[in-house]
Amino acid sequence: MFDSSAPIGIFDSGIGGMTVASAVTRLLPQENTIYFGDTAHLPYGDKSTAAIQAYSIKICNMLLQQNCKLILIACNSASAAAYELVREYVGSKAKVMNVIDPVVDYIKEHYEGKTIGLIGTKQTVLSNVYKKKVDAIGKSIHLKSLATPLLAPMIEEGFFDNNISESIIASYLSDVSLSDIEALILGCTHYPLIKKQISNFYSEFVEILDTSEIVANSLRAWLEQHYLVNEKGEGKRAFYVSDYTLSFEQSTNIFFGRQIQLEHYPLWE
Repeated sequence: MFDSSAPIGIFDSGIGGMTVASAVTRLLPQENTIYFGDTAHLPYGDKSTAAIQAYSIKICNMLLQQNCKLILIACNSASAAAYELVREYVGSKAKVMNVIDPVVDYIKEHYEGKTIGLIGTKQTVLSNVYKKKVDAIGKSIHLKSLATPLLAPMIEEGFFDNNISESIIASYLSDVSLSDIEALILGCTHYPLIKKQISNFYSEFVEILDTSEIVANSLRAWLEQHYLVNEKGEGKRAFYVSDYTLSFEQSTNIFFGRQIQLEHYPLWE
C-alpha cells in the first residue's frame, strides 16, 4: 500500500496544468506535490498520439522515481491520448488519474437528458474521447464539441481579460455548433483563466464547468476513500520544467496564482 505522506505527481505539456495543481493545493494544502511541465514539447494539442504517449511514459518514470502515490495527467490532450497506456505502464506502483473521467462522472450525475458543450484543443476534440465516454454512460446527454486552438496560446501570451481575448472568445462561442447548450465543459487546463469572460458571454444562462475544481474534488475523494490523505503538516511543493525560460517562470503567476521558482529538469537530454 502507498505511504500517505508520499507526493502527488501532476504533469502537463506546459504550465497550463498549474490551474489543476493550484486547485489541488487549495483543497489539500497538506499534500506534497511534484509538478512537471513538459515545456520542451508544448503544446501537446497538435502532437500525434504516439508522440504524446512517449512523452507521458518518460514523465511518469520520473514521477515514479519520486515515489508518487498518485499521478495526475493534468492535460486533456495527454488524458485523451495516453491515459490507458500510462495506467497499464504504471500498474500498481501508483494510482493514475486523468482530467476527463471526473468531468464525465460529474455530468452523469447532474445533466441527464441535457445538451452540453465542450471546447478544447484539436487533439482533445478530434479524439472524440469525451463523446465516447458520455455516450457510454447512457444518460441521453447530447454533447456538442468545438476545437478552439487559439485560446491556449492567447492565454499563454497573457492576452486574456482584454478586448482581444473577448473578441476571440465571442467568435468561438458564437459558433453554431455550440447552439442551445445548457453547460459548457472547459476542456483545456488553460481555460479556467478565461472562465469569467466565458460566463459573461453567456450571461450566466450556461453553467461553466471548471474542470480543475471537479478534478481536484475527485482526487480528494479518492485519497479519502483509500485513507491516503496526508495529515502531516504543510505540504511541500516542487515544480519542474523540461525547458526553462524566464517567461515560463513569470507565467506561473498567471496559472498558479503566485510566482514560483521553476527547476529545470532536462528529461530529454
